[in-house]
Amino acid sequence: MALPSAKLLPVKPSSRKPRFDSPEQETFLNLWRTYDCLKALEEELFGNFQISAQQYNALRLLRSACPAPMQTLALGKRLISRAPDTTRMLDRLEQRQLIVRERRSENRRVVEILITEQGLALLDEMAESVQEMHKQQLGHLSRTEQRELIALLKRIREPHEDASCDWLDE
Repeated sequence: MALPSAKLLPVKPSSRKPRFDSPEQETFLNLWRTYDCLKALEEELFGNFQISAQQYNALRLLRSACPAPMQTLALGKRLISRAPDTTRMLDRLEQRQLIVRERRSENRRVVEILITEQGLALLDEMAESVQEMHKQQLGHLSRTEQRELIALLKRIREPHEDASCDWLDE
């Protein structure tokens, strides 16, 4: 069965549909595009160390608690991205001997995580490269622009974050 042929209407320049459905959509898509550009640099760097950004973030958080352990639940709350499978991420770090996990004898459900000497050494090895990556990502902004951007990003997130996220408290 043949489809009826569509009648093409001439498009006048003034009647063109806008590129975005709303200013909010334009803002969101610009945030997404920016994230994608910055993420490419991050993936390249972390790939050189055979580690994901989420694993790096976990190691960084564990180092901040060192020499004390951190409970799995507390780590999950402080991760920048909500990891759907924190256990698997920790398994990978443990396989590389970058962390150790221990269960408390008084409550076997509580798992504590410690960063190992190898984990600390990896962070030390990565430190200069990570700083350089951040300069490459955002160093072209002035300190004032960076502070303004941070304030705007916090304001954007404010109505969407709940008490389960405390990564800024580190």
